[in-house]
Amino acid sequence: MNVAQKAAALLAGCMLLAGCAQTGPPIPPSLELPKAPGDLRAIRKGNSVTLIWTEPTRTTDRRSVRFLGPTRVCRTLKPEMAACGTPLTLVPPLSKRSDRSQAAENNQTYTDKLSETVVEQNPIAELIYAVEVFNEDKRGAGLSNLARVPAAPTLPPPRDFAAQLTGDGVVLGWTSGGETSKTPDIQHRYRIYRRDETTGKDAVAGEAPFEQPGAARFLDSGFEWERAYLYRITVISVVSRGGAEEQVEGDDGPAVRIVAHDVFPPAVPGGLQAAYSGEGQKPFIDLVWAPVTNADLAGYNVYRHEANAAAVKLNSEMVKSPAYSDSAVVPGKTYFYSVSAVDVRGNESARSEEAGEPVPQNQ
Repeated sequence: MNVAQKAAALLAGCMLLAGCAQTGPPIPPSLELPKAPGDLRAIRKGNSVTLIWTEPTRTTDRRSVRFLGPTRVCRTLKPEMAACGTPLTLVPPLSKRSDRSQAAENNQTYTDKLSETVVEQNPIAELIYAVEVFNEDKRGAGLSNLARVPAAPTLPPPRDFAAQLTGDGVVLGWTSGGETSKTPDIQHRYRIYRRDETTGKDAVAGEAPFEQPGAARFLDSGFEWERAYLYRITVISVVSRGGAEEQVEGDDGPAVRIVAHDVFPPAVPGGLQAAYSGEGQKPFIDLVWAPVTNADLAGYNVYRHEANAAAVKLNSEMVKSPAYSDSAVVPGKTYFYSVSAVDVRGNESARSEEAGEPVPQNQ
């Protein structure tokens, strides 16, 4: 065998050995422990706490989850939670839930209905929640992150909440019970929401304090005319803890609907005065009046008449400022003037009190 043949044989042997060699240590079997959620959120409304978290898709050893078991939901009133203790419930995996939604993707939810005993046990404490996701063998990797909400009791909304449209805005009224909290660190106030029916968006129209028992009132002027709105009211519990404040919304009362159609004219102009001028020039009568302060004011109309005659509008275009000069006057006559205000939607006010002014005969 020559040298070339020996080299070829040696190379072939090396390749054969390399093909049989192992590239690393053997991979141990997966424990199939779903990774603990890290995005648990808790949202409280009235005596309902809604928990939301993402169902894990990876295991603790970074493999894809093949089979999920139930999720254990835990709650405590203690300052911290190191272990679950007695769970509230076991939530089945999304694949086995009849109410799962495609839009929710892999978001799990659970609603905890609080009893009066729970919220009154320690009103200024916090309710702490955690979840633990199991595999098919009901083994988990530990608790999720902790989510906290105030444990403060909430109050029901007023039963007689009503709305009335006026020229100044929407007047919202109800009967206040004047309730006060048994706990000095908890105060209450009313919050009013306004929902635009076109966009479906909610906005806080305003808040009102708890007052003495009796009629309460709130004026909302932050809306847009010619839209439809739904108003609702709720009671806010404000908890003072360590110099900071936390809020809990109570349940909403029934919504009331308002169509903000503007049929309300501006205020009637006042203080109208008329003054003649004409010495050495063409005669005219100057008019001035107090400006109308309505936010939607478009301008004014000026009316004139002679004795026992009907009033006629003098201006062809809207008068923008609270002043007008009438030069179409005739010596020897007396003229009577009045002014109205008009808004941007064409609503016109009643006419002001009249102001009369004579034009001298000899000019």
